[in-house]
Amino acid sequence: MNNKHRITSNIVKGSLGNMVEWFDWYIYASFSIYFAGAFFPSNNQTAELLSTAAVFAIGFLMRPFGSFVMGKYADQHGRRSALTLSVSIMAVGSLLIALVPTYQTIGIMSPVILVLIRMIQGLSLGGEYGISATYLSEMAGPKRRGFYASFQYVTLISGQLLALLIQIILQTYLADAQLRSWGWRIPFILGAIGAIIVLYLRLSMDETIQYRKTARKSSPKGTLSLLAKYPKQVLTVIGLTFGGTIAFYTYTTYMQKYMVNTLDLSPHTVALINFGALFIFMLLQPLFGYISDKVGRKPLLYWFGVMGTLLTVPIFKGLKAFDNPIAAFLLMLAGLLIVSGYTSINAIVKAELFPTEIRALGVGFPYGLTVAIFGGTVEYIALWLKSIQHESWFFYYVSAAILVSLLVYFKMTETTKNSHLDT
Repeated sequence: MNNKHRITSNIVKGSLGNMVEWFDWYIYASFSIYFAGAFFPSNNQTAELLSTAAVFAIGFLMRPFGSFVMGKYADQHGRRSALTLSVSIMAVGSLLIALVPTYQTIGIMSPVILVLIRMIQGLSLGGEYGISATYLSEMAGPKRRGFYASFQYVTLISGQLLALLIQIILQTYLADAQLRSWGWRIPFILGAIGAIIVLYLRLSMDETIQYRKTARKSSPKGTLSLLAKYPKQVLTVIGLTFGGTIAFYTYTTYMQKYMVNTLDLSPHTVALINFGALFIFMLLQPLFGYISDKVGRKPLLYWFGVMGTLLTVPIFKGLKAFDNPIAAFLLMLAGLLIVSGYTSINAIVKAELFPTEIRALGVGFPYGLTVAIFGGTVEYIALWLKSIQHESWFFYYVSAAILVSLLVYFKMTETTKNSHLDT
């Protein structure tokens, strides 16, 4: 196998693992409308969804801890070893969710167990982002880093698409009562099986050349004291992530609940809308990544920042005004087109900020902290505002968050011209 094919093979293996991890994470969000009552029985659908959204947020709270532990491990023991450990943890978590008894069977212990499992999965996913971004960035050549690194979100989105596809299939062949009774367990079983397959593939991945060079040195690697030497880079990652993660989870996770719970579209129709829009969103990532290799990263960030600030509120108000499936699809797609300016290149921008010996921790830890606080609470904030009759406030919250990130984009340097990946 020549070097080009070997690089491609490693990127595919790394990306497939990322896809399975995100599939295992997203099936919780996709199927919560069916299993919410099994763990949090209530006569009010919003209250049930609010409870599952809270558990979703709790899982996110583990991500900073996971990004710290796994990032440190990746910088000290290698990217491949850390990626293998990450997918193993996710496999166990999915299998356990598939088997956990409902509230009717074991009472309060049922949601308690669910929370603990989601915390474990949050640990895995928190590590996956930084390590995967680091691995793909280090594997790619200088002139195609944006293109190759964009596949992190291609596989992240494909994980969600797989979750939606499984949902559509199960909605087609199972009745609503069957899905709420036992059908929701099927995707978690499939996720565990997929993770085991990916674990086997990741064992055959090559370690990156950059890490192997650093491993020979006796200097410190993957420590907080070393990370503290890069305060500007850490703050840049936080600023980059703030508006991006809120916008991303608004359009890819909360949007589904919004269409069902506010627009009163059927779950099956909403699943089809989400699948079509996310499929196009996935295809946009390599295109935007390729463009960034030609024109730089900042123009794409400006696109997201300006358009997201100006159009988020009109998009959500338009969903309510038109209130039909075609309009919902087109407006969701418009939002995702805007968000692509962030998602396609955010991994490579962050990787270019840090040297090899601190890259996985530097990319993952501040990202995981920001996502835990702001990305993981998107659904909860939106549903809470709806419950107090102020749902529209959420749209302004998202727009304001994107504006904050836009100010960071203006201040930061163009990473293609000063990349630590070249040192």
